[in-house]
Amino acid sequence: MIKLFVNGEEVEVESGKNLIDAIGAVGIEIPHLCYHPALGADGNCRMCLVGIEDGRPPLVPACKTPAAEGMKVQLDTDKIKKIQKDIMELELINHPTDCPVCDQAGECALQDYYMKYDCESSRMRVEQVKKGKKIDFGCGVVHDQERCILCARCVRFCRRITKTGELGIVNRTDAARVSTFPGRPLNNRYALNVVDLCPVGAMTSSDFRFKQRVWFLKKEEGVCHGCSKGCSIFIDHHREKYKDDIIYRFRPRFNEQINGYFMCDEGRLSYAAENENRLVEPLRKGRTATIEVALEQAVKLLKRAKRTLILLSPDLPLEQLVAIQAFAAELGADCSGYSDGYTVTGDGDDYLIQDDKAANRKGLELLGIDTTAAAFYGKLEAADCFICIGNDLRKADRKKLAKALRDTKKLVLSSHRLQSVEEADVALPIASYSEYAGSVVNCDGFLQSFGQAVCKNVAQPDAAQMVHKLGGPLGSREEILTALKKVGGPLLAVDFNRVPAEGLKLT
Repeated sequence: MIKLFVNGEEVEVESGKNLIDAIGAVGIEIPHLCYHPALGADGNCRMCLVGIEDGRPPLVPACKTPAAEGMKVQLDTDKIKKIQKDIMELELINHPTDCPVCDQAGECALQDYYMKYDCESSRMRVEQVKKGKKIDFGCGVVHDQERCILCARCVRFCRRITKTGELGIVNRTDAARVSTFPGRPLNNRYALNVVDLCPVGAMTSSDFRFKQRVWFLKKEEGVCHGCSKGCSIFIDHHREKYKDDIIYRFRPRFNEQINGYFMCDEGRLSYAAENENRLVEPLRKGRTATIEVALEQAVKLLKRAKRTLILLSPDLPLEQLVAIQAFAAELGADCSGYSDGYTVTGDGDDYLIQDDKAANRKGLELLGIDTTAAAFYGKLEAADCFICIGNDLRKADRKKLAKALRDTKKLVLSSHRLQSVEEADVALPIASYSEYAGSVVNCDGFLQSFGQAVCKNVAQPDAAQMVHKLGGPLGSREEILTALKKVGGPLLAVDFNRVPAEGLKLT
């Protein structure tokens, strides 16, 4: 830590950082448009120019200037304020005033800085330079050139992060614009991150474009369940009048330990599955039934069973897994976490995407739940009752599975209307991961907790609550956490009520 002065006041900041990050960490903002911590300093917007008292030179870009002991930084002098006002005027000369229809309105840096550092009427009396609109860059990215402020964040992302280099800035002066190279549209699995990086509304997502105003959206912290990396995300959702709560997008949430500032496009777009094809009513042999009738039939089915096998989803959180284990012990049933179909060999990369598409396979291992195919089919052959909880058995051998289940009663607990739901004797709806709180362990051994984001008009119980209704012994969160402590191992030292927002490395 070092001490320096900002506007005459002494502050203690971390050494080795530039002025934007060092001073920003103590709550003092230096406005900037082109700088981003993951992309480094480019120094082209000049919005972050600050004064250095007794310095040579007296004006420096904060993004390229490391914090130094005893430095006297000036942010509030008339000279600095005039520079900020002039830069804002330059950026706005050709910028369209289409905020009412811009997707970025409400979370736009240009809007915020205009209100804070400019707030003047335009002095321009000449026609604005016209540029292209609604240009398809590929991978779901739609570009409006006239809104672009040429910060070059998107260009640097494609060169430094994905190393695919599809974007560049062509031409000069007021004819300059971001463009793709001829015949080379965006073609990488992280392309939609340029939408998040854009400080204005130039880069938009075709999936989200004109769907919702951002100031209506509620933003909750969550964990992506698209693969075993478990990227930290924001779940943006909104309940319109007389309608249900709907998720409109996932966005990456900064987590230095896990995903940094970014996430893959596949995980980002997986929000749609939370809204679609949901199981909302109990089914009895494919027909709608009341929850009372369905629960009564399920209990009868369990009482008549001589040997039961419970198949668990590798996406279920630790709390629900341990509650189901206790339920299995009560029934004298076997548990399996067989989910080979959740692994897509060769699909991962060396950045964020993993071959394993399960969110909590490590959790199955920590709880000692067998995941092998041999054990699963061996126990299934001997069972006369099969309970499938959240596992969609994707890519399972359908013929082999059908043969093993020929004379077996089937009870399915699912958040979505999968094929196994249609084939079940009784199917009970449960909540999906955006609708409950829980904890998962990613492929690198980081435990993350997340809260409930979405509140449906008709709320479904989670898997732990549903098995409790079927006779499971663990009903309250306190009982579940006590059971988790008894598991021992790395979980023994975890306080599940105080897991840090960035996660906890299990050892």
